[in-house]
Amino acid sequence: MSELIITGLKSSSRVSDEETSSLCFFASESTTSQTFWTERPPGSYSLKIQNLAQLIGEKYHTRGFLVNGYNWRLIIYPKGNEKDNGSGYISMYVEIDSTSEVFAYLTFFVYNKKVNKYLCIHDTQVKRFNALKKVWGSSQMLPLELFNDPKNGYIFEEDKCEFGVDVTIDSTVTNWEIVSFNENFCYPKFFFSVKNFTMLNEHLYFMSNTFSVGGKTWVLRFIRKCFSTLDDKWISIFLHLADNERLLPDERIYTRGHFRVLDPYGSNHITEKFNCWHDQSNSGCGHDKVVSMDKLQEVYLDEEDTLSVAIEFEVISATNYSPINYSAII
Repeated sequence: MSELIITGLKSSSRVSDEETSSLCFFASESTTSQTFWTERPPGSYSLKIQNLAQLIGEKYHTRGFLVNGYNWRLIIYPKGNEKDNGSGYISMYVEIDSTSEVFAYLTFFVYNKKVNKYLCIHDTQVKRFNALKKVWGSSQMLPLELFNDPKNGYIFEEDKCEFGVDVTIDSTVTNWEIVSFNENFCYPKFFFSVKNFTMLNEHLYFMSNTFSVGGKTWVLRFIRKCFSTLDDKWISIFLHLADNERLLPDERIYTRGHFRVLDPYGSNHITEKFNCWHDQSNSGCGHDKVVSMDKLQEVYLDEEDTLSVAIEFEVISATNYSPINYSAII
């Protein structure tokens, strides 16, 4: 619908000649609205009334019509909406049948058969529809004195008239995300022990039990002799999301904290910090060279050949975002 309004603005002509200037009223035009003529009919909804004089009641509701998946109604006050300072004018509004928050631009149309064009009032300021404000419009669309005189062309063929509206959804706020970096956790630490560590196959990795922190489930991965140098072999530790945690395309989680290889006989713990983003690949984050095998066997294994490791989280991010059709992306 945005293309229709743009086309109408470009193809229409401003009220400038003597013939059309006498048929419109600019009192309602302001810095937030534009009044113009266009040959293009309304794109969202059109209401044609026959025998206008027989319309009883202060207002007329059209049936619902769809624009961008939302249901709308056009509301006409043929004698003006006195409650909205519209006495003596045609008043026009649109109402949304939804409690969702929707931003829309509105253009109201009144047909003039004399010039075979539509007089339009276009709101240049976006309107915010929600549960508290479901109706927006123009209380002073056109003076009744001007509208009711058949010589002016708004009422034609004895007692007919036509109204319309363009509803253009503002898409600038349909895609969003809110990211927060959480620092307070009920249980930020996790401890894990591996018995008979030196007896494990040095070419295989092994996993800790799963644990939950920050609304996500995690697992630690250990590798014996993952990284080798000329003088020694090293223990590697990595943090991964658990297998049951599936990130969507482009979804990421930030983590910051530290690993500790615990000294079973004192307080000479080894501390390594981590700081990374986790994505759909779940490649994890950690360190290849946490502690050498020589030093591990010398200091960090207890009498039962047990390795004890701890992880403590400082920050975990959480992101809320607008619904996205991921099937169209994959």
